[in-house]
Amino acid sequence: MADETKPDGTAPGTTPAMPATPAVPATPAVAPRPVAAAAPKPPAADLSGLAGKTTSVASIGGAAAKAATVPTGTAPAAKAAAATRDPDDTSPLFTRRAWLGMAWGAFSAASAATLAATGRFMFPNVLNEPPQQFKAGFSTEYGMGVDERWKEKFAIWLVRTPDDVENHASGFYAIITVCTHLGCTPNYLAAENKFKCPCHGSGFRISGQNFEGPAPRPLERARIVLSDDGQILVDKSRHFQRELGQWTDPESFLKA
Repeated sequence: MADETKPDGTAPGTTPAMPATPAVPATPAVAPRPVAAAAPKPPAADLSGLAGKTTSVASIGGAAAKAATVPTGTAPAAKAAAATRDPDDTSPLFTRRAWLGMAWGAFSAASAATLAATGRFMFPNVLNEPPQQFKAGFSTEYGMGVDERWKEKFAIWLVRTPDDVENHASGFYAIITVCTHLGCTPNYLAAENKFKCPCHGSGFRISGQNFEGPAPRPLERARIVLSDDGQILVDKSRHFQRELGQWTDPESFLKA
């Protein structure tokens, strides 16, 4: 009987050999990492019982306690406000920045005031006085007696007289409205036909001659002439005094 062989080439009655298992490479050993011990946490405070509660303040002397509520939600806002201030800023009202702003403002105001005073000192006062010469109109515009139309603006009384005490003629003269005592301005009293000083009671006749009170001399007259256009021209830059014999000067009296 011929030898029979199996399809895989092995003889009958024999066990086929198992294929060899490939070798698995060994995994290198890894040393375990040391685990740091966690720091113990402090026990959390139990605040659940404080939520919604209020702080009460008892009045002194055993009076009834009045509840003064302090909302718990204001604590973060207070902490945030405190965090915006400088660590060494202990001012209860203003921050350091506010104080510095106020200081700079005061310094700027003082500097401006000093500069203004210096500028005012460098530019002295300018006294705007009326002109020394003015035209008083035509002689036909005046009647006999004292005319006060120029008193306020030019401090002059224009008087038309039928017979002047010094020139013995009819015409015009201009009296300066300054009392010869202490420089006050007299008033013309038409009822008494005189000038009366309200300061110390000096009295002057309409000619300007003093006759009562402490005034030591008559009122002064101003230069009065005719201008080129025929109007009366009064010039206060030149004064005439009677005690010096100047009322007889041709320019102290305008004949008309």
